Amino acid sequence: MQEFADAGSDAPLRIGVAGLGNVGATLVRILQKDGVELTRKLGRQIVVTAVAARSRSRDRGIDISSLEWFDDPVALAKSDKIDLFVELIGGEDGPAFAAVKAALEIGRPVVTANKALLAKHGVGLAKVAEEAGTQLGFEAAVAGGIPVIKTLREGLGSASIERVYGIMNGTCNYILTRMGEEGISFAECLKDAQELGYAEADPTFDVEGFDTAHKLAILATLCFGYEIAPDRIHVEGITRITQADIKVAADLGYKIKLLGIAQRSDGGIEQRVHPTLVPKGSAIAGVDGVMNAVALETDHVHELLLAGPGAGGPPTASSVLSDILDIARGTKVPPLGVPSAELLPYKAAPMRAHEGGYYIRLNAKDVPGALAAIATRMAERSISIESVIQRPDLHVTDPAGETTPTRTVVLLTQDTLEADVRESLALIAADGFIVGQPQLIRIETL
Repeated sequence: MQEFADAGSDAPLRIGVAGLGNVGATLVRILQKDGVELTRKLGRQIVVTAVAARSRSRDRGIDISSLEWFDDPVALAKSDKIDLFVELIGGEDGPAFAAVKAALEIGRPVVTANKALLAKHGVGLAKVAEEAGTQLGFEAAVAGGIPVIKTLREGLGSASIERVYGIMNGTCNYILTRMGEEGISFAECLKDAQELGYAEADPTFDVEGFDTAHKLAILATLCFGYEIAPDRIHVEGITRITQADIKVAADLGYKIKLLGIAQRSDGGIEQRVHPTLVPKGSAIAGVDGVMNAVALETDHVHELLLAGPGAGGPPTASSVLSDILDIARGTKVPPLGVPSAELLPYKAAPMRAHEGGYYIRLNAKDVPGALAAIATRMAERSISIESVIQRPDLHVTDPAGETTPTRTVVLLTQDTLEADVRESLALIAADGFIVGQPQLIRIETL
């Protein structure tokens, strides 16, 4: 048997990196700086030999003068100068998809951090990888530096997962944390996040929940063995969260977090992304700032919480490197946990009563009979109201400039169906007793 120390005589693993943004440049820097230590641990040298990016002249803080340059990432993916292709371009289609597919088709292993690509094409790309007998790694695509993909694919054995949920977007978590700790508005927090580089110039993808939805769809497939279905996820963002919501939640013993939640039931899979009231004493409530966390509820270990930095150059590059090392060691697992041919067609679970109830904030007109009419509409849908809170100090002004005096009213319901709540709110609005759009937030009993 060959001694491990002798493995250093193996040919170097030649890496081609497409995309030299923050993550790509950091990955190249790590591989150049830590090359000797990585060789000692792995028993095989890992070297970046070629790169592709938009601009050759841009200063990235790394020396790429000795690396072969490709203007076309597809040409890099097919080049015989590399053994493994790393895609860090981004985007669900275009050159990222073409390059990854080209590499896999010729049997070349691929590592990517591209959640949008996987959410749209993950099943097809997994099939191509399996047919070619190669590997597709994407640890960095979900929750940055947290090893949740490896845990799901390799670390839980025969454990059956019933629910996965978590904070999967650092931008949203940063904004909600600042709103809670400093009493400032969503708009102020978003501006600061953009100035600090936590949010893009156009933050829609993050703050409207779509980034979290892509990540949740990938996790749900790994957890439950169904095809990836990002278009079957109920998605709400955080743009309508106000200081009134933050303060009332705090008074009631909750924090507001943007959660992605997927769970299995007899009828199928339920997937949703939305702001959520979580108990202050829960582990997920303690995950603040730009941190991410993913909780797995299983039959063997009950609840496993993985937490850490969810974005940024070093954490994401570290996850990319983890996949590279696994491939260099010869680790082989189906990209989506089971062979792609065994994935079940996605089946959405029928709606059921939400166990935690709902937080509802209304701007009720300050006229006789308004509260009675609201309660009546709720009762018509068999919705039990647990409590009614009126807070004159937390009045939310109607953005449309309504002149009728209003009172900000918060209702907490007991377990009920969301469809019933939304139907009741639509009827209440039609009755003319409220101004503006109601705020509806789920309460989770974690």
